[in-house]
Amino acid sequence: MIQGIDYAAIAPVLIVAVTAVALLLADSFDVPRRLLGLGCAGALLAGLVAVIALAFGRQRATFCLPSGLRGDGPPSCSYVADDFALLFQVIVLGAAVIVVLLSFDEITASKLPAGEYYFLLLCSLVGALTLVAARDLVLLIVALETLTLPVFALVALRRYDGAASEAALKLFLISVISAAVMLFGISLVYGVTGAMHLDRVAVALARTPADLKPVAAVGVVMVIAGFAFKVAAVPFHFWAPDVYQGSPLPVAALLSVVSKAGGFAGLVITVAIGFPSYGYVWGPLIAVMAAVTMTVGNFVALRQRHAVRLLAWSSVAQSGYMLAPLAVGSRRLPDAVAATAAYVALYAVMNIGAFAVVAAVARRHARNLLTDYRGLARANPATAAALAFFLICLAGLPPGVMGLFAKIVVFRATVAGDVVWLAVVMAINTVIGLYYYLAWAVRLFAAPETEGPALRTGWAVGLAIGAAAAGAVVLSVAPQIVVQTVSAIT
Repeated sequence: MIQGIDYAAIAPVLIVAVTAVALLLADSFDVPRRLLGLGCAGALLAGLVAVIALAFGRQRATFCLPSGLRGDGPPSCSYVADDFALLFQVIVLGAAVIVVLLSFDEITASKLPAGEYYFLLLCSLVGALTLVAARDLVLLIVALETLTLPVFALVALRRYDGAASEAALKLFLISVISAAVMLFGISLVYGVTGAMHLDRVAVALARTPADLKPVAAVGVVMVIAGFAFKVAAVPFHFWAPDVYQGSPLPVAALLSVVSKAGGFAGLVITVAIGFPSYGYVWGPLIAVMAAVTMTVGNFVALRQRHAVRLLAWSSVAQSGYMLAPLAVGSRRLPDAVAATAAYVALYAVMNIGAFAVVAAVARRHARNLLTDYRGLARANPATAAALAFFLICLAGLPPGVMGLFAKIVVFRATVAGDVVWLAVVMAINTVIGLYYYLAWAVRLFAAPETEGPALRTGWAVGLAIGAAAAGAVVLSVAPQIVVQTVSAIT
């Protein structure tokens, strides 16, 4: 059997993949690192244009089987460039552009090999772009590992930094375990259903004989556990704080936003398309996981004194909010998917902006403690205002309306799905989160212990902060744009 390939459907992935190889070859000819970075950013923008062009055309799919299992059904496709996939590809590519801008100064300061860095970064993005469009279990696991494997090397590229090596080893070990768990779960699901395409898996699971249902349930749980490792959900979160702190800051931002967006897209695709009939199994599991994740993340964040570790634990807590709508199981699943997707989109803007400011401050204060931010408003008023706005958005307070709107969306979806107890836990955790976000924001405008020179961000980091701030302002003025768009898509 020969399958046709729709190259237009996979154009964003192809652009990024071809550029990755081209940049690696260009580096062997001693092309200046600044040109390599501009080429990387240009490729991401070209990929973004390709995604937008696909959004205005018809839905495309490729790598399709010609018909159903018995030749009497619709085709099953491995890669589908539908509106859901295109939305997440926009999130991934937009955040990646800011990561590349943050990388300009980091590569110079840490003496990283530019060609290898951009090659690994783009390879990871190829995995993320493929993951959000994958519609069979094989492509899902391959894309997920393609997203994850290059990050090991990115974390460890600071070769003489013990903290980076330790972080890379921890990430490697945890990722290997999660991949093994997920693969075993997929093997159980395949053994029960005899199918790999998610639409066929859903049909087969709905007809599973009673004696095989426990096997299928274990497989479903193990697949979800594999995704829980990737999104740093408790109790699979132990790697996140140390890895974030030990990584170069642009890589930490990549893990916090791009990797998390890809992981949540894969989780949503799997449960909504492949496992809807087992909502009674994964719904309560995700509910408990969401409650514990947001609670642990927020309480541990209260004790942090390091900016990156605080953002890491905050990211763990935010994963709990993103998981909450999916706790409804099969009930009102489209609304739950829309709520999670909208929260991921809004979170991406807030968190990537916070990491951009942290990267700017790290140029002066290598330790990057929260005390280093005291009086930032005097050293650089624009940067301090931007960070305060991002923190207020993450806290969910006006004028950061986008953060408040995001929490209302997931709260409403959770209540509508009759998981009221989880909504109460979410409300309590939102109040807890206010403390450490506002405590950090207040430090920015307090009198500094010692007067210092003005903080210069550099053109690339300044552009990254400005782009994230502009996006946050627009979405705070009209956050319903994202929610209405996602609701229409899902």
